[in-house]
Amino acid sequence: MLTPRENLMEVLKGGNPDRFVNQYEPFAIQMKTPMSKRNPAYGELNVTDDWGVTRSWPIGTPGAFPVHDEEHIVIKDMENWKDYIKVPPIVTDPEAWKEAAEAAAQVDRSQYFVTPFYAPGIFEQCHYLMEITNCLMNFYEYPDEMHEIIDVIVNYELGFAEQVCKYVKPDALFHHDDWGSQISTFLSPAMFEEFFLEPYKKVYGYYKEHGVQVIMHHSDSYAKTLIPYMIEMGIDIWQGVMKSNDIADCIKQYGGQITFMGGVDSAEVDNPYWTEEIVAAKVREACETFGKLYFIPGASQGLPLSNYEGVYDCMTREINKMSEEMFK
Repeated sequence: MLTPRENLMEVLKGGNPDRFVNQYEPFAIQMKTPMSKRNPAYGELNVTDDWGVTRSWPIGTPGAFPVHDEEHIVIKDMENWKDYIKVPPIVTDPEAWKEAAEAAAQVDRSQYFVTPFYAPGIFEQCHYLMEITNCLMNFYEYPDEMHEIIDVIVNYELGFAEQVCKYVKPDALFHHDDWGSQISTFLSPAMFEEFFLEPYKKVYGYYKEHGVQVIMHHSDSYAKTLIPYMIEMGIDIWQGVMKSNDIADCIKQYGGQITFMGGVDSAEVDNPYWTEEIVAAKVREACETFGKLYFIPGASQGLPLSNYEGVYDCMTREINKMSEEMFK
């Protein structure tokens, strides 16, 4: 029997996996890195991070999101954006990284990938600072300023990458950045290329140059038109791929260059009305439709968890059942 790590690599390279990769099974996700951000807990409101972004996580919602009334928008004047952004310092103190280094050292790397988690990504950090509608308009109205702001965000990410590679020595990276809605990208492919291709090549290129074998990028959205850029950036797994992307066609076109993780839209199973029968049906549909190679079944949710207790564990059981049935 292949280890979780070996089995993942067989799926990615089009080899001979002996079962489905079961969601996040191969990834020992590391959440103890000193990210210099304060994240709200479930039910906590108006928590301000080190960038000055205020976020809330109301009860009954799937995650935290910025508070963007006039008072809380960070960048209030694009022409003078430098007056508003306060970039957090990169944490370099070895003592601050001790917990993260010790957690990584406990992982059996022959079995699992040590995988630090990073969020928000470059695009999300932009709209966190200026509000989503303002942000999208600013790509048209203030392109030079947007390039400058993106450079600041990238430099911060590269500073973090240097430290995490030094102390954690990751085998993989799990990086979040939502690039679209359920039916469309937020930016046209041409505009996405103009603003984000080279910045992400810098970030993901740094990780690859420092020992990271697998880049897993989360965007639970429509982003099929961005796949060529994902490949050029160095993304190995697009996690969160929703059915609106026509996953079968994505695998047909791009399998062997990138792997697709998802195939079960979270909203269909991770809701107050979920049942084991519904989960089983959606998992079966995904496994039978999208196959054994270049595909990892799972919900589009961006971590090994669910909003409603029991859903993630139920999906794990059902994927195991499909492995027993399809990998005889």
